[in-house]
Amino acid sequence: MIFEEQIKVKYSEMDYKLALKPSSLLNFLQDLASANAEKLGFGYSYINPKNIGWFLLKYRMEFNDYPVSVYDLTLKTEPRGCKKLFAYRDFYIYEGERLLGKIASIWALVNMKTKALVPVQQTLNNDYMPLYQERESDLVFKKLKPPENINVQKFFEVRYEDIDVNSHANNENYIIWALEPLSFDFRSSHQIKTLDIQFKKEIKYGTKVISQIEFLNDFTTLHSIKNAETLEDLCIAEVLWKA
Repeated sequence: MIFEEQIKVKYSEMDYKLALKPSSLLNFLQDLASANAEKLGFGYSYINPKNIGWFLLKYRMEFNDYPVSVYDLTLKTEPRGCKKLFAYRDFYIYEGERLLGKIASIWALVNMKTKALVPVQQTLNNDYMPLYQERESDLVFKKLKPPENINVQKFFEVRYEDIDVNSHANNENYIIWALEPLSFDFRSSHQIKTLDIQFKKEIKYGTKVISQIEFLNDFTTLHSIKNAETLEDLCIAEVLWKA
């Protein structure tokens, strides 16, 4: 089951060099996943009355060509089913017939009161959420570790407009915070080749966070978003860049 959406990319969703902003991409993915889940009967209108919510855990992104000066995108998604506590979803990004990138994601259902993970199939009882079957073509999630030798960092505070329908910071903000400490010259001369990102814990309005980056080499960066008071890791990521 592959579902698709045609997207007209606006200038507000690009950077000054006409590259698609990573935060815009994450919004596209989230909106398509939400719309598809709603259509298949396990979206917000179904789970919210049950006091459960979908939480994104991981992305693995691989780009053949990162979207630059691309105004018309075809975004496709395929719900891959579930295994125990986790649900899997793939995405494909096209410009016309040209495949620009593939994205794999892992999600979980969370009890909004206890914050405990709940079994996906047992909770949903939905024919469109079958048992997840692996494929040889599946992207492989990296085992991430937070940076140890910090080269650059920056502080932020969660604003009202950063929070979403689950009352915590939306995942688009994590990628903004993660990349923002990088210099203007680096960002303007590099594009993402691969991105692994793991969302570890939600953060609420008013929380102060610190974004830290370690350069493993000229083209690989490790990222961590931490609670600035407790220093607990909230999100970690690894990016391979292409000049």
